[in-house]
Amino acid sequence: MRTALFARISVVLTILGMAGTASAQLFKDDELHNRVRQLESQRPADVRRADALQTRAEAAEARAEQQARLIFELNGQLEALRQEIARLRGQIEVLTNEVENGARRQRDFYVDLDGRLRKLEAAATPPPPPVPAGPKPPSAEEQKAYDTGLNLIKAGNYKGAVEAFSGFLKAHGTSVLAPAAQYWVGNSLFALRDYKGAIAAQMRVIELWPEDAKAPDAMLNIASSQVELKDPRAARATLDGLIKRYPQSEAAATARERLPRVR
Repeated sequence: MRTALFARISVVLTILGMAGTASAQLFKDDELHNRVRQLESQRPADVRRADALQTRAEAAEARAEQQARLIFELNGQLEALRQEIARLRGQIEVLTNEVENGARRQRDFYVDLDGRLRKLEAAATPPPPPVPAGPKPPSAEEQKAYDTGLNLIKAGNYKGAVEAFSGFLKAHGTSVLAPAAQYWVGNSLFALRDYKGAIAAQMRVIELWPEDAKAPDAMLNIASSQVELKDPRAARATLDGLIKRYPQSEAAATARERLPRVR
């Protein structure tokens, strides 16, 4: 009887123990489900934050690409402007030279006219004392070769102009046009950005023909080349020397304007 009672109590205790274990396990499962639901509720916010970060990164990348393209385009425009400035400088020099040539031809015309009048007067008056002969005017061949070089500069063919004027100097080194031809060699090298070559070419003008009208222009071109070579101290010294050596020249007037800006 007692044994049967103990057996029943044992069965009841076993059932109660199993129920407690099941209840605890059920509690853990509910907690796990709640955590999963919480994580799932947070996931859309995380996704939105990730999408926002990705959108911002893509926008920043697009802005960087746009700025890079803009910088590239600006560099191209700057290069084109530099080339245009060099071309315009060459054309200005050509026009200036044409004006000078016209004035020279006009002076030659009046000199020739004056000479003829003097010959007419010589029959009635004693001959005047001899005067030093002026420079020999260029021959037709010299003028044609010189004009060929100028036309190449007008067309923007600076390399061809260097070759043409160099050939002129070899064939007509004693011509009255030789100083100008040497100057145009330096000017064309400047337009080709061979600034050291331009300085060397213009130095020959100053050394060989220091009294020629092109000598002050040659010094001005040397100063421009030194500026392009990032040597402002040398450029200032050249401009100062130009003003002192040729104070009445148009190049000296230009040098006075440029000197304060060269730093």
